[in-house]
Amino acid sequence: MQALDGIRVLDLSRTLAGPFCTMLLGDMGADIIKVEEPLHGDETRSFTPPTWDGISSYYLASNRNKRSITIDLKTEEGKEIIHSLARDADIFVENFRTGTMERLGFGYEQLKQINPRLIYCSISGFGRTGPEKNRAGYDLLLQGYGGLMSITGEGNGAPVKVGTSIVDMNAGMFAVYGILTAIIAREKTGRGQFIDVSLLDGQVVLLNYLATSYFATGNIPGRMGSAHPSLVPYQAFACRDGQIILAITNNRLWEKTCCALGWEDLSIDPRFATNDNRVAHREELIQMINERLSVRDSEDIFACLDAVGVPCGPIHSIDQVLNHPQVHERELILEMKHPIVQNLKVPGFPVKLSDTPATVKRYPPLLGEHTDEILLEQGYSNERIEKWRGEGVIGNLRPYRRQKS
Repeated sequence: MQALDGIRVLDLSRTLAGPFCTMLLGDMGADIIKVEEPLHGDETRSFTPPTWDGISSYYLASNRNKRSITIDLKTEEGKEIIHSLARDADIFVENFRTGTMERLGFGYEQLKQINPRLIYCSISGFGRTGPEKNRAGYDLLLQGYGGLMSITGEGNGAPVKVGTSIVDMNAGMFAVYGILTAIIAREKTGRGQFIDVSLLDGQVVLLNYLATSYFATGNIPGRMGSAHPSLVPYQAFACRDGQIILAITNNRLWEKTCCALGWEDLSIDPRFATNDNRVAHREELIQMINERLSVRDSEDIFACLDAVGVPCGPIHSIDQVLNHPQVHERELILEMKHPIVQNLKVPGFPVKLSDTPATVKRYPPLLGEHTDEILLEQGYSNERIEKWRGEGVIGNLRPYRRQKS
């Protein structure tokens, strides 16, 4: 069994935060019904390049373990289908602009009349309340708006975004957290509830110790490259054959570092005796460490520090990470069969459960692939399904052509 067997999710989300959320639920056994617009579907299907055998790599990354149905939400028949699916669903996930679901007849207050046990998760850029509730929100916009870019990059450089869509995926994880909490609450109350998740909220929470430090001191955190405001040395350094990381988080590790690398003079220097002192004399110490490491090879440094348990390591490129023995031992690369994409591989499960593990049951679906299957499950006849297809209420499954290599 899986933990979420028997849980049905009606997923009207698209792009990344919502699909990432529902993929994680699907990995744990939930039945995810992905509702898409008939002609183009989830907009990430057109986020190209790159493609893999003609299908967007972006789409493939966050849509396994789902079934796809295409419905024109603006038609009365389409609304009937959504209401039918919502009646039987446990969870409803959407990330449209504020007010869109209500105008279509799919708002929380409307759907809970149909299904009082429905857990309704609404993901937005800025939240469903407040003066900015009507603004569209995308990862890059919220990396700037939420302060992340102001603390990312070198101190004398321009603000830069984090290399991946961290705000979107963070919101998706918080949405999962809210949904699972609501499932537990429903076991006690018998009622569903409304969950309001926003990219902004999740990003502000990620400020964590930086926010508390600002409230404590009034000092505004800024960009420090790979360095840390409260720990020294805790950053990237250049050695003879590349860049490495030292993560010295306490005085005991500092003493071990000095001993292992032959820095006896630094170990007895009062400027560096404690972390407070090292932070106060950050620039002098970092310059001295850079000078000393620049004439040594990374493997030599790692051997010395690993032997005494000092945290250190390389800065891997993406290909090095994905081909690393530790990553493969942790089963973090999933391979699955797909009718179009040959040898499909995607990142795996971040959580390992001993008794109810995550599994892959479905490849990322083709657009509308399960439309007939889902409608038949809801009790609609083949005749009605074909009538709706002819009227454009539901879409046709369009064949993909594998691109020649």
